Amino acid sequence: MKHTVEVNGIKLYAYHGCLPEEGEIGGHYTIDVAVKTDFSPSFDSDDLNDTVDYVIINKIVKEEMKQRSKLIEHVGKRILSRLEKEITGISNAKIKVIKHCPPIEGDVNNVAVIIEESFS
Repeated sequence: MKHTVEVNGIKLYAYHGCLPEEGEIGGHYTIDVAVKTDFSPSFDSDDLNDTVDYVIINKIVKEEMKQRSKLIEHVGKRILSRLEKEITGISNAKIKVIKHCPPIEGDVNNVAVIIEESFS
């Protein structure tokens, strides 16, 4: 049986982007994370150890977003790699990194990348 734990709308201020100003001024980001797992043991146990702790997901996202990257693809992949490495029992993870008010010509609310990976 597959179950999903989602942590949506993680709002952060970070310094990602190819332009030097983005590294100095920064910008607003929103991150959504979904991980597939089997948390059916927690149905009976009511024990946090039998599921995925979304506090850890939030912590990983916040720590990785603090490290500057030129590309949001790069920071997204770093987050996925840490999820796979640090959270046991997940078979798949999906992350959406949204960059608000990107410095591009035109009236654009945001840009986003979505990365989804399966783990063995």
